[in-house]
Amino acid sequence: MMANDPSVASERRLGDDPARPVTLAILALGGQGGGVLVDWIIDLAQSNGYLAQATSVAGVAQRTGATIYYLELFALRHVQARGGTLPVLAQMAVPGEVDIVIASELMEAGRAMQRGLVTPTRTTLIASSHRDYATLEKVVPGNGIGDAQAVLEAGGRHARRFLHADLQALARRHGSQLSATLFGALAGCGELPFEASDFEATLRRSGIGGEATLRAWRDASQAMRQPRLPPGSATEPMAAEPPSLPARAASPAVEPLRQRIVSEFDPSAHAMLGAGLQRVLEFQDIAYGGEYLDRVAELQRRLRACGGSDLARPFMAEAARWVAVAMAYDDVIRVADLKTRLDRTQRIRAEVDAQADSVVGVVDFFHPRLQEVLGLLPPALAERVDRLPPLRRWLMRRFERGRRIRSHSLGGYLLLRLVAGLRPWRRRSRRHAAEMAHLTHWLDTVMRVLDADPLLALELLRCRRLVKGYSDTHARGQSRFDRLVRAAERLQGRADAAAALASLRAAALADPLGAQLQQRWDALHLGADALPS
Repeated sequence: MMANDPSVASERRLGDDPARPVTLAILALGGQGGGVLVDWIIDLAQSNGYLAQATSVAGVAQRTGATIYYLELFALRHVQARGGTLPVLAQMAVPGEVDIVIASELMEAGRAMQRGLVTPTRTTLIASSHRDYATLEKVVPGNGIGDAQAVLEAGGRHARRFLHADLQALARRHGSQLSATLFGALAGCGELPFEASDFEATLRRSGIGGEATLRAWRDASQAMRQPRLPPGSATEPMAAEPPSLPARAASPAVEPLRQRIVSEFDPSAHAMLGAGLQRVLEFQDIAYGGEYLDRVAELQRRLRACGGSDLARPFMAEAARWVAVAMAYDDVIRVADLKTRLDRTQRIRAEVDAQADSVVGVVDFFHPRLQEVLGLLPPALAERVDRLPPLRRWLMRRFERGRRIRSHSLGGYLLLRLVAGLRPWRRRSRRHAAEMAHLTHWLDTVMRVLDADPLLALELLRCRRLVKGYSDTHARGQSRFDRLVRAAERLQGRADAAAALASLRAAALADPLGAQLQQRWDALHLGADALPS
């Protein structure tokens, strides 16, 4: 949490100037209760002798829709002093003329600053510091998440007062909504000419959320009064490390594999191998877990044979991680399994703050390609279908169209469970054969490169990060990954081979369209190799 010294608020008292109203702008995403918050502020003002006007402008749906609400409050006592002449209130926030800006999410605070709504001489900026990632952050193949620290630092520079805390977490702690904690933050900042009792009376009149809303409001109000943290003290969360390898496996059938990790592999890789094994076992079965350890063990053997012991720690951690990811690929069977798990249902209910007796409906959108359907067939049968254009066209008309499956209904759930139940068949399917052939080619290339350039082999392991998702997303990522495998082969023998491959990977992750990768490829003079579409 972070808040400026509350005494700063006493330097001015909003509402005392008869020449201008109190102005507030609220930036909120769909479903966060921005409209409820506006209603509370209107009721608060009108119940305490103020005229109040609110307008809203819906934005483009980049997450669930971002709306800007604008409010102006004008004291009735000033109307009387002016002989009853009513003020003309504005319909839209004017840059440089906003007293209080409330952002329901950290990047919305950044957007408010970009729009000029926040000024260092006038504006108190209140923000929830949690993140709801925008579409543009999610579509980047690598890490497209916006720089939260940059927004925090900008808020300290551009706002008269910048107050922030994780108001979403506070709301969930009390079983309430974000609107309640935003209203609490507004009360705690001390800027409006109303007492805490006036805010509380507004909540009680609304009857929304009961005591949970009041508890969340009080907690957020107190959070705004905490001492200010030093600039730059807020940091991004660190990536979670895998849990340590347990002293004993949860299942007797898995215990021999756990013992194999302990006896055969470098201790620095035990935690990642344990996590990778768990992923592979969840994907398929015990035998498949044994194959996973076989593949990583062969990489370890080759590393030791080429004298790359100084790279053992990073190399084995990357090998354990990315071999597991490659073996536990996303196919329609896995997707159907994930969508019908209890933990997914619990997560969705938590995200929408559903009560125990609430009914939550879930509609899953599917757009299967014919390749996904044929991927479930044995390779020979799938190839026969490929050689029959009339049959392919007939299948495409029936499968390659958008579908909506209500996975909360009995029919939708059973359909997904039927697909998930094909797991025993998976290893006989064309998709599995293709994935294993692709995995084998990649690891064979890693081992060939490893003999001459261990650093380049390490970077090639890391390139597997490009392959993710399923359907079109998987195909695009794999095409770029295949190109980097070819690049690694062409770079062998160059002194800068590892750094060059790392730069190609960074370019591929930074740009989903592939333009940066092509530019970097040309700059490294790797020859003709057009980027697949």
